[in-house]
Amino acid sequence: MSPALPSGLVVRGFTAPLRLADFRLAAFDMDSTLINIECIDEIAAAVGLKAEVAAITEATMRGEIADFKESLRRRVALLRGVEEKWLHEIWEHRLELNPGVEIFLKALRDAGLKTLLVSGGFTFFSDRVARRLAIDYTRANVLEIVDGRLTGRVVEQPWGDICDGAEKQRMLLQTCQALGILPARAIAVGDGSNDLPMMAEAGLSIAFHAKPAVREKAMLAINEGGMDDALAVLR
Repeated sequence: MSPALPSGLVVRGFTAPLRLADFRLAAFDMDSTLINIECIDEIAAAVGLKAEVAAITEATMRGEIADFKESLRRRVALLRGVEEKWLHEIWEHRLELNPGVEIFLKALRDAGLKTLLVSGGFTFFSDRVARRLAIDYTRANVLEIVDGRLTGRVVEQPWGDICDGAEKQRMLLQTCQALGILPARAIAVGDGSNDLPMMAEAGLSIAFHAKPAVREKAMLAINEGGMDDALAVLR
């Protein structure tokens, strides 16, 4: 008899357990997935605009605002004039890794998987999170900062200006190609509607404390507990 799955773990479309060694890449969203906060909401809190920005963030993650790029531009524009020191304050005092993340990432590394952080958030945080978790590849947005203050804009990069759902999907596929593997050998983990395109490409999609639309489409949903609960179906 198979052992009971942890409470809050929902499996769809496959029979557990899967062999972790059959996968070669794991891709992760950052905000509210690897970490406990939505960084843009916390930046907005520094200037008393958290309610306004968080409302746009929540509607976007639920899929009620379909254009993620426009949503992010609207939110970033509200941050014009915020001092850069608040980014450091958030990193040092507000941002924490979600439960089970470090255990899960270690298990992936021990099994030989490469890791990818692909975020609609900002490189100020994603670069630091990636270093802390020894993540191999990253993609995120760059906040423009001039004279120690946010300008309310994001910086154009060689691949584009905003990492939305389509860019997350493209980055997953590009990384698979670079590794010489099929997307079926990738795992994708996220919580919001902009994670669905990359999750649809992966051989295993995991929703972590996700919005209803994401939970319903994921092959594995972790609705309670830590991310390491996924190891109950990955051996």
